[in-house]
Amino acid sequence: MAALVVIGPGDPGDPGWVEARSVAGIAELARAGHTVVVTPAALVGSAAGHAGHAEEAAELAVAAVCVWAGARVLRTTRPGPVRQAAEMADALAGRRPPALTRRGLA
Repeated sequence: MAALVVIGPGDPGDPGWVEARSVAGIAELARAGHTVVVTPAALVGSAAGHAGHAEEAAELAVAAVCVWAGARVLRTTRPGPVRQAAEMADALAGRRPPALTRRGLA
């Protein structure tokens, strides 16, 4: 599977990337072997109906779901938090090792 890439809104994309506009579209394109690019804020749209902090939380949640579904490129104005959410989703899906592991010894 391709590496996770986070880019800004104005950054050029690779000609081989395919844009998805829904979570179902992401899964379908990923199964077909395409490198899927998605803009989480566009998928949040007006569906959340929130502003400010809730809007950021919604974008992070959408980014995580998109990565879980197979998106490998995320276009966002919040690269740090989106990358963190995406890497967590990748770790939970078993596609990358967790950043930190601890063994509980009592």
